Amino acid sequence: MALKEVKFQAGIDKQSTPSAAAGKWVDSDFVRFRYGVPEKIGGWDQLTTANNTLPGVARAQHTFTSLNGTKFSAIGTSSGLFIFSGERFYDITPLAGSPVSGGTFTTSAAAGSTVTINSTGHSILVGDYVVFTSVSVAGSTTLTAPDFQTYAFEVLTVPNANSFTISLLNPAAGVTTAEGNSGMTAQGSFNYQRYIRPGPTFQTLGFGWSTYQWGKEAWGTARSTSNVTLDPANWSLDHAGNTLIATLRNGNTFQWDSSGALATRATVIAGVGSEVNMVSTLSLFSDRDRHLFQFGALTDMTDATTQDPMFIRFTNQETLNVYTPTATNTAGTFRLDTGNRITAAVQGKDYVLILTDQAAYVAQFVGPPFTFSIRQVGTNCGCLGQHAVVFAQGAVYWMGQAGGFFAFDGTVKQIPCLVEDFVFTTGDGNPGLNFDANEIIYAGHNSLYTEVNWFYPSKNSLQVDRCVTYNYAENSWNTSTLDRTTYVDAAVFERPYATDYIPNGSTDSNSPSDTPFFPISGITNRDGATVLYEHEKGVDQVNSTGTSAIQGFIRSGDFDIADGEFFASVSRFIPDYKEIVGNNQVTLFISDYPSDTQTSSPLGPFTVTSTTDKIDTRARGRLVSVKFENTAVGESWRYGSLRLDTRPDGRR
Repeated sequence: MALKEVKFQAGIDKQSTPSAAAGKWVDSDFVRFRYGVPEKIGGWDQLTTANNTLPGVARAQHTFTSLNGTKFSAIGTSSGLFIFSGERFYDITPLAGSPVSGGTFTTSAAAGSTVTINSTGHSILVGDYVVFTSVSVAGSTTLTAPDFQTYAFEVLTVPNANSFTISLLNPAAGVTTAEGNSGMTAQGSFNYQRYIRPGPTFQTLGFGWSTYQWGKEAWGTARSTSNVTLDPANWSLDHAGNTLIATLRNGNTFQWDSSGALATRATVIAGVGSEVNMVSTLSLFSDRDRHLFQFGALTDMTDATTQDPMFIRFTNQETLNVYTPTATNTAGTFRLDTGNRITAAVQGKDYVLILTDQAAYVAQFVGPPFTFSIRQVGTNCGCLGQHAVVFAQGAVYWMGQAGGFFAFDGTVKQIPCLVEDFVFTTGDGNPGLNFDANEIIYAGHNSLYTEVNWFYPSKNSLQVDRCVTYNYAENSWNTSTLDRTTYVDAAVFERPYATDYIPNGSTDSNSPSDTPFFPISGITNRDGATVLYEHEKGVDQVNSTGTSAIQGFIRSGDFDIADGEFFASVSRFIPDYKEIVGNNQVTLFISDYPSDTQTSSPLGPFTVTSTTDKIDTRARGRLVSVKFENTAVGESWRYGSLRLDTRPDGRR
């Protein structure tokens, strides 16, 4: 028979069976659709000249430009708050409470770099970070005050309520300080202060008072039963002019001035007069009218225990801490009535979209005397998590609380999705979604390719390990194993910035170490490490371990002859690529019936290059599908078309 072109629709269809998805693609990894055809996605390079990695898992990222034109990326992790600027990281994590004094040091040559901090009735936990000031050393020691005051320290052990230990070793800074004399025994003096505790690296069920670190500022108290979910560390990040605004989930709101010294720490935004410091679920600064919104806020600004998950407060215009409404300001409050909690909020074109676990609301600036009009625009469309929503190209997109995907462009609508069961259910081999880890889902817009990505944890994972992508220009869907915990679009920076988490105990040889390479003395891999990548750069993964291949593939549904009445014999095929760099592997899979396990054609897989004109094969089966993939460094491809020489070859 003559050659015949096999045509495929854009997007992945996982709602149909492979044999019912003729003319469609059914599986993929690390590919995207552009102009109706699939191509391998772009590569990513690790940022920072020293290849630094941050402690903990990143849960929020926000890029902005200061008034003098300096570019920043703020990253909130489970261990702290950091700034990336000028090819390096800066630690701006707020400190908790007031400095503690009255302590002493114990060191010895035998203990080497390990120092015991004697502090009566301390509240320090293993894994806390602490800083020292006003240090004075005494006794027979080779240590000096700068040994303790230059860097922060991770607390290694807590022997009792009156002591904890640190290490002076700091590989990232090249510090190998150790006690060289007999040392100090409960001598010296200092002040110390610990970092705030953002929260756990995982979202888990609570099992009693000792679960994880009870009493952390950001997430409250563990209960005595397992039906309570402990929220992971989470941040809301935004900016107003030069000021970065950072809110810990169910915690305080902090500010950092980008016009000052980059290593200056963020500080809590204090209440005014008799008001306490704000406690809320999340925050957002409204660009158009310049009000700071607090969602899940305090109903009584003099009582920090009055947090209401459905209550909204917004400040007086052009302020960050004036919340109490008066006749002469534009501060205000509002309580939503549909749902149990506010889950997310995002800045739209000229509105703020507020999502509860059940409904959608629009807040729009109308001026005095009411300041904002807040109206309900949708029901049964709740959002699944704080970062599971993103504004892109005039519309807001989010992942639904009970499954499915939604968009708001003036009207709330559910988006038809051909990978919906694959994402939200675990039947038929689907990896599904871990609904109990909903708060770590992260949505990101890639305007370079008109894509909205949702990075999510699969059913049996406590961390992000999958991605589902909606191309709103192509109206197509695809899935992948790209695992990014945060993702911000190209705008401030030339390309998208995204974070990858390396968990404690990771054995991935293509990723940096699970011990953060960040100048905190004695730092361990207890909470893992975060890598910051610049995406859509090159075709490979490039980081401190070297260059590794991004192995992209796409596989079609089955095609047949005469609706499967005859077996098909494929004698040759002509591959056609719009672009191909390096090799591409093409595999023809064949089977007699839909329930059979498909096997590769006898001569395959076939290696295709830019000079390949045709491939001879001996493939015979009732059903045939095709897979395109790359496996090596430096390879990239964009599909064009496929022509097969196929003829009927009997009925059995």
